[in-house]
Amino acid sequence: MAGSSNDFSPEHKPSVWLCHQTEGVEEPEPPWLTDYERATVSKFSGPRRREYLSSRWLIRQAIAGASGQSPSGCRPVDGRPVASGEPGGWHLSLSHSHGLSACATLAGSPVGLDLEPCQRHPQWHKVARRWFSAVEQEWLFREDDANSFLKVWTLKEAWLKATGRGIAGNLQTLEVRRNFEMYGDRLEEDWQASCCYIEGFLVTVVFRGSRPLWPDFSLLEPPPPAFALVQADTLESSWEPLFQRTIRPKR
Repeated sequence: MAGSSNDFSPEHKPSVWLCHQTEGVEEPEPPWLTDYERATVSKFSGPRRREYLSSRWLIRQAIAGASGQSPSGCRPVDGRPVASGEPGGWHLSLSHSHGLSACATLAGSPVGLDLEPCQRHPQWHKVARRWFSAVEQEWLFREDDANSFLKVWTLKEAWLKATGRGIAGNLQTLEVRRNFEMYGDRLEEDWQASCCYIEGFLVTVVFRGSRPLWPDFSLLEPPPPAFALVQADTLESSWEPLFQRTIRPKR
């Protein structure tokens, strides 16, 4: 569990907060939405609407857990939820897929998060040929392991989120070599990556710190009816560490 301090230190590590989305009938918009969020959710319906509301509920739970504040007093900045608006000082990264939402928090330093279900990508060779470097293609095709491809994909996604860029034209700014040695296009030498399995998903976190550290993971109860913004209980969960790496600057 993350502490309540907003002071960044080199040993401060990210926390990842997760929750499964609930299924059910559409409910009225919760009163805690900001004007920006209300305008955004009005464009959605069905599962996409519940996914959006679940993720916005989780963001507030994550900020509350990291800062020690009440969820009702927490909110992200408008637009992409890359930082806390209230209280300030927390970097955020959001990811959701196949009914699971996750939000990473880190005080005073960038963080990127990506999660994907642990299942074979049916066209991963095609994706790798289109978007990956020749070095990546060589060892991935030699191994011919969809799980290795998925790890590379989540590393790239988390890297782009942590460095504040979109996916278009940027997938090769991080090169992942054999044994998951990584080289990025940033000059800083303190970029770190951690990769693990949790709840049937591959979860990858990229952040800045003096050394690789495993994030703290908290699986929360799913959102209650009407997405009531009360402190969520933590469920028992287990996770399997895969690897940690320092991302070296590409010379």
